[in-house]
Amino acid sequence: MSIASRFLRRDPAEVEPWAETCGQIRPLVEEKDGAAGEVHHVTIENAKLHYHAQTDEFYYVIDGQGTMVLDDEEIELHQGVVVYVPRGVRHKAVGKLTVLTVCIPRGVLNDIHEVE
Repeated sequence: MSIASRFLRRDPAEVEPWAETCGQIRPLVEEKDGAAGEVHHVTIENAKLHYHAQTDEFYYVIDGQGTMVLDDEEIELHQGVVVYVPRGVRHKAVGKLTVLTVCIPRGVLNDIHEVE
């Protein structure tokens, strides 16, 4: 996306997923698009505990249920729940979940620090 672009449309069905720290990720708005943040469609499976030093994340649960570990706390997740994860907070989602993550600022894929 260049400065002259008015919008960006990307269909998850047209984006090939690949394995990442949280599971299968489909980047919908990527760093190279030049937007203020990134948006990822993620199917959670075997997520690893990690944190981001420079990036804040918002998780929106599209489908499924499970839990999320946030530092030393654990919270319940189900469809419709939104979780804000500030930079520096160790986190991972557990369960069978499909989530939309919004990452601000862009560059989150270069800011993943696995703890386990």
